[in-house]
Amino acid sequence: MRLLFLACLSPKTGNCTTAERLRCHIEAAGHTCILRNCDDIKDHSDVANLMKKEPFEAALAIHLFKGGRFLLDIHVPFGIVFGGTDVNEDVKDERKRTVMEHVLKKARFSVAFTPQMKEKAESFLLPESSKIRVQPQGIETRCASDFSWSEFLSSSGVEAECVEDMCVFLLVCGLRRVKDPLYLLKAFSEWHASHPQVVFIIIGPKMDPVFSEEVEESVSRWAGVYHTAEREQDELHAAMTHSFALVNSSISEGMSAAILEAMDLGLPVLARDIPGNAAIVQHEVTGLLYSSPQEFILMAKRLLDDRPLRERLAENGKHYVGEHHSFVQERTTYQELVEKLHS
Repeated sequence: MRLLFLACLSPKTGNCTTAERLRCHIEAAGHTCILRNCDDIKDHSDVANLMKKEPFEAALAIHLFKGGRFLLDIHVPFGIVFGGTDVNEDVKDERKRTVMEHVLKKARFSVAFTPQMKEKAESFLLPESSKIRVQPQGIETRCASDFSWSEFLSSSGVEAECVEDMCVFLLVCGLRRVKDPLYLLKAFSEWHASHPQVVFIIIGPKMDPVFSEEVEESVSRWAGVYHTAEREQDELHAAMTHSFALVNSSISEGMSAAILEAMDLGLPVLARDIPGNAAIVQHEVTGLLYSSPQEFILMAKRLLDDRPLRERLAENGKHYVGEHHSFVQERTTYQELVEKLHS
């Protein structure tokens, strides 16, 4: 079967990584899966033209609104994967919510990453419970063999003092407001002033040009804080293994792949206490949740001083990912679901 797959494909982002992984699952079952960036699609006619040029027999999209809206007028069956923006942000907009209800009603199946995401979808959208399958993201990590922070930063043109022996708090995110990378900078820089061994490094692409300029200006102003461009996944995972902790400061999340990858690599996690993060991070068991920059600093200091805590969080996080985020189970689920798209 030949499938059209629509997703947001900004390079080195979580959406892009997820889409590539799902494409591999589908093609491993013998299907052909053609990925297209929904950001490049202007209206339904673009998809209609794609369908005329290539004989697609089915379709799939990530995000009910961003991708799914373009599938409403196609004449082949399709499935849909919820994104965090769908249930955290777009449901607040009546126009978008109406479109998402139509998408969910027409889809053969839909996938939510967590039970909480499914519950939100059922409360805000049409009660299509039988169509919504819960399947957490599958995680598979791999690291580049050679890594040094000095080379990593300098290759992006970042001038920094030697960080090889410092405690790196790592934030992995695209530069956009929903990820809120500025949230901790002032508090962290003030901590760095009294404890120069701690540094804060942001890795991720400049997705919003205006906001990215704001981030770059802030990074240049606050000591101990750096930003470097996105990297291939094996380099990113190597950076995680050479960090002290993984940080998430998002305003909203569906399911953060960076958090799960860090857990799988045995890296302690400090995540902002929002529903998407609390669904995968159990406070003081698999990670630490914070609700303000001041609380983040208190927890970061505690993590720095308490080696048994670090070891416990790392061990529990790795065990959690192994138990609940199986790459093999994710592959099986999507291969089963794609069979439902046979007319």
